Amino acid sequence: MNLVTRLTVGTCCLLVGASIAVSAQTAQTAILTIYAAGTLAVPFKEVSALFEKENPNVTVQAQFGGSVMMAKRITELHQDADLLAVADYNVIPKYMFGSNPHASWYAGFARNAITFVYTDKSKYASEINLENWYKVLARKGVEIGRSNPDTDPSGYQTVQMLSLAEKFYNDPGLEQSVLANAPLANMRDTETALISALQLGQIDYLAIYRSDALQHHLKFIDLPAKINLSDPADASYYLPGVAHTKNGDLAGKPIVYAVTMVDASQHASLAEKYVALLLGPQGQAVMKKNGFGDFSPPYAVHADAMPSDLKAMVKPWPGQ
Repeated sequence: MNLVTRLTVGTCCLLVGASIAVSAQTAQTAILTIYAAGTLAVPFKEVSALFEKENPNVTVQAQFGGSVMMAKRITELHQDADLLAVADYNVIPKYMFGSNPHASWYAGFARNAITFVYTDKSKYASEINLENWYKVLARKGVEIGRSNPDTDPSGYQTVQMLSLAEKFYNDPGLEQSVLANAPLANMRDTETALISALQLGQIDYLAIYRSDALQHHLKFIDLPAKINLSDPADASYYLPGVAHTKNGDLAGKPIVYAVTMVDASQHASLAEKYVALLLGPQGQAVMKKNGFGDFSPPYAVHADAMPSDLKAMVKPWPGQ
């Protein structure tokens, strides 16, 4: 073999070796990006750990925030994501479907309820109960935290719940009197950002999901199903509870968390595997352990557009 030939062969070997090394590195560093509601941070950490154990060459990177805000990062800011999981299923068709669609289906995978949490440091903690909660929250000097109804489902779901409570308790003005103690200074993009303020006694009560109350071992008011938006069977009853937001008037609907794959995902097969884990027995067990209501099987809208393996795991959304 002459010198030129040896050099050529050697160069080819180096290039092939480099290519293999790059390919191996790529296989080891595949990243699955998830945008999700803030209240999913705890259970999704567990689900992601299970996923990474089953898929050792994949790293799950999840970002959490208000569901509307996370959807808009995809649709308006054109940020890359593989999956979107929201605290209100309505967010997906409103922001991800349409003339320039970013998704074609969604599946409901968990249920929740709105409540108010508090601690022993909270004003009137020893007095508040299921009968007088709304009167206690309206007392002078009480500080209430909540999330922004323009960016986060629990923000507008809190308003919807208070609107329904006016009718349920026959107490006109209930909503306004409670929200008077929840000024802008006590509002964040996600309600979970205020948990530390509650624990430190900087606020007395926090509007939040029941799952968060259980996860963080907080005292909470177990509101009636007729107003806490927890039961899909009461969907028609929830409709008159309206929240006025910058995104329009939003009628009350059951709190159902939903997930979808982003059409532009660069890791569609991995995204599909993650959804299968989430909808399956392991994922549902994690959700239930963290205080969420489960579905068996999950509901789906436009199931015909889902990958075939996922389609077999769901049933049509009621009314679709």
